Amino acid sequence: MSQLDNLKQVLEPELIREIEQFGTYQEFKEGDVIMDYGKYIRMMPIILEGTVKVYKLDENGKELLLYYLSSSESCSMAYSCCVEAKKSEVKAIAETDTTLIGIPNIKLEEWLCKYPGWKNYIMRSFNERFIELLRSIESIAFHKLDERLIAYLKEKKRLAGSSVIKVSHYLIADELATSRVVISRLLKQLENDGKILLYRNEIKIMKEL
Repeated sequence: MSQLDNLKQVLEPELIREIEQFGTYQEFKEGDVIMDYGKYIRMMPIILEGTVKVYKLDENGKELLLYYLSSSESCSMAYSCCVEAKKSEVKAIAETDTTLIGIPNIKLEEWLCKYPGWKNYIMRSFNERFIELLRSIESIAFHKLDERLIAYLKEKKRLAGSSVIKVSHYLIADELATSRVVISRLLKQLENDGKILLYRNEIKIMKEL
């Protein structure tokens, strides 16, 4: 079975053949940096397997988690950097072992004119990332930290496809822009309420969450 099978549902067969011809398959281990701040991006990644998290620096130099990318998804910010030949303003890190295919920048605009399926894929990607960014802003601005934590754990569960997620208190605190002490306290409260079980660098999410 081809690694591009999921994309075959939305892209033309001819485009799939071009992706296989011009794209570059790459594999990353958990924790590897895929894109980094200030680096020129020559290829737009499409995730085939695994999960990638995308960060941006705020005005104080603190990293903020923007969104996750999973199978068949791509980073619209990487697309913009490729097309405009500018340096990356985001960092992408492999959340799990990840396989992707890199689309060279010289093909991005060519395929927009040539394949309606590619244009629809890019527009949908921009729309999905925009909606996720709005949700992140809404969460930070209007939701209490305990609500954001629960939403974070549910998203981790969805991406992992398992009720047991591997994550440290420090990482959660970092991604929610708060302190480890506060996160540990909130997680302990959730455990006392029977909504999660805490283990070393693992959390089991119960149905009641």
